[in-house]
Amino acid sequence: MRVSIPQLIIYIILAALLITQLYPLLWLLFYSFKTNEEILSGNFFALPAHWQWHNYSSAVDGGHYWKYLSNSLIVTSITMAGIILLSSLTAFAITRFRWKYGQLVLLVFLLGMMIPMQGTLLPLMIIFKNIHILNTHLSLILPYIAFQTPIAVFILSGFMKTIPAEIEESAIMDGANVFRIFWNIILPVSVPPIVTVCILTFINIWNEYILAATFISSTNLKTLPFGVYSFVSQYSVNYGSIGAFLVLGALPVILVYFLLAGKITKGMVAGAVKG
Repeated sequence: MRVSIPQLIIYIILAALLITQLYPLLWLLFYSFKTNEEILSGNFFALPAHWQWHNYSSAVDGGHYWKYLSNSLIVTSITMAGIILLSSLTAFAITRFRWKYGQLVLLVFLLGMMIPMQGTLLPLMIIFKNIHILNTHLSLILPYIAFQTPIAVFILSGFMKTIPAEIEESAIMDGANVFRIFWNIILPVSVPPIVTVCILTFINIWNEYILAATFISSTNLKTLPFGVYSFVSQYSVNYGSIGAFLVLGALPVILVYFLLAGKITKGMVAGAVKG
């Protein structure tokens, strides 16, 4: 198969991007299996002389990995469920109901995307303290839902606008109410953008550190990003174990992204190509 020069240039650029993206991951993986002497030798491209599997056992046991992982799973799963429920209902009301304030409500949600998370730390701290939910998982779940819902509404409303109105009209003639139309018709059709929202939400929440470090003071409630920070501080001279904990911390996001990466593109363009 002949390849033209423009195609060859594109392939070279894509190969260079692939190498630059994969190299840090591979370097961190090899780093986690090395001894301190090998790491400090400065030979970054060398494979470990002896694979130090005990670095991972030190990371799991000494870093309380499973505790931090379970906390992250609890916070992330509840947050994702709340975002999907609220954003899908909001997008359905904005796009499928015939009312003159629909676009205004959508604009309000889009304005929420412009609010920096760091600018809300102090007022949220005061509010959560007054309602006695500070230092609980709820103090993370509520802000996460608030900050991730605008982008979710934007993605879902863009898709729901393209769903033909004849589908709802037929369902109404058959006696279906609004809830049944949403649950049995709109929601199943909107699976691709919902998957996109789930993936983006998972990645953003899983790696979030600022709110977790501000609102949670109990070690038993901390999430995985804080676990990485505390483990690095505790094992500052054991570089191999630090690398192992970093690998374990990044592993869930890497797996989710590589397994479902195609769904992101499919969901983002679904509204543009449908109908």
